[in-house]
Amino acid sequence: MESYKQEFIDFMVESQVLKFGDFTLKSGRKSPFFMNAGAYVTGTQLRKLGEYYAKAIHDNFGLDFDVLFGPAYKGIPLSVATTMAISELYGKDIRYCSNRKEVKDHGDTGILLGSKIKDGDRVMIIEDVTTSGKSIEETFPIIKAQGNVEIKGLIVSLNRMERGKGEKSALEEIKDLYGFPTAAIVNMAEVTEYLYNREHQGQIVINDDIKAAIDAYYEQYGAK
Repeated sequence: MESYKQEFIDFMVESQVLKFGDFTLKSGRKSPFFMNAGAYVTGTQLRKLGEYYAKAIHDNFGLDFDVLFGPAYKGIPLSVATTMAISELYGKDIRYCSNRKEVKDHGDTGILLGSKIKDGDRVMIIEDVTTSGKSIEETFPIIKAQGNVEIKGLIVSLNRMERGKGEKSALEEIKDLYGFPTAAIVNMAEVTEYLYNREHQGQIVINDDIKAAIDAYYEQYGAK
């Protein structure tokens, strides 16, 4: 596993973004782990997060695109932090863009925030985590309505590797439905392998009991 992936897993745990225990998800599933990207709140955390995303985008897709689109609301700081990191790490200027939940009719009008998307633009979409694909369902038509636009892919921070609407993972379903590639900084298999019985700041994050609960969860809900 690449060193930045290991660092990112440590970073998620330290930032209390990734937690282990008993959680009920929006879907109603009882999960032994929970990820909340809203817990990245400081300048240092956002700078680091942008760097991890930038490295994963570079490794999975390259940097041959023009706009990084972050769906409102959580995608807004992700797109800003990551375009800054791409500039810092690779010397490439990518424009950032997000959508508004409500269309603005005065001043900076329209549904888009940041850079406009125009004919010929190649767009990368950035999100925190995808479990159902609902936000892509909402934002895909907004992006495509801007003209002759090519969507290069979707990057998320964590691939939960569980079933979406069917038997495949939400990321695989998005890939099949919309025809663009998807990737994550890390997936749950990598997280589990790295943290299992590893001491982290004086404690074992994934002990035998939590590992058994994760295995049971994937037995029931794991993507095929």
